[in-house]
Amino acid sequence: MARFTLDTLGDLPESSRSCVFWELDPVRRARAEAAGEGASEKEAWLSRVLLEWGSCGRVVYVDGQAAGFVAYAPATYLPGAAALPTAPPSEDAVLLSTALVLPEHRGGGLGRILMQGVVTDLVKRGGIRAVEAFGDARTPGADADGHPGPCVLPADYLLHVGFKTHRPHPRHPRMRLEVKSAVTWRSEVETALERLLGVVRPAPAVSAATERTTDHH
Repeated sequence: MARFTLDTLGDLPESSRSCVFWELDPVRRARAEAAGEGASEKEAWLSRVLLEWGSCGRVVYVDGQAAGFVAYAPATYLPGAAALPTAPPSEDAVLLSTALVLPEHRGGGLGRILMQGVVTDLVKRGGIRAVEAFGDARTPGADADGHPGPCVLPADYLLHVGFKTHRPHPRHPRMRLEVKSAVTWRSEVETALERLLGVVRPAPAVSAATERTTDHH
């Protein structure tokens, strides 16, 4: 796995590089999308978070290609979340905005491995009790009523990787994963990694300058 930086952002699918549902409020997001500036806004957002707060995600590689990624940050950096009915997140938690495993790599445990990467990062940082996320409780694609849809993680996925419902809602429950309890995943994740040996390849080399930037704080 590699840190989520401007370099690794470039390895992700175009839809992920330009999605700013979480990173901008609805007015700015509509303006950016209309102007085709989603990708540049995403880069600006990532640069700001890395500089001001530090590491905010992970990218996992399989056979030299990005197979999935996660992104997280304090809610103040994710104003799009304010539009959801179970907002705001708890003050003692960071917000998981995105967790994606590409379709061809699903079912192999990468989603759980990515979440362990998040927990490891937060344990090292210290002072953060939990990760929260907004779930989508409906079947993906079941409606076309203007809801965020694919921008919000399926609640079933969040339950599968260890989250519990913190604030119920028929469509968008707010889910929570306690960092302390998630540390117990370590042996399970190590076993999963052993099964993936020979499949998961080392991430592209990160320059010393980039590493210093991502380790800010």
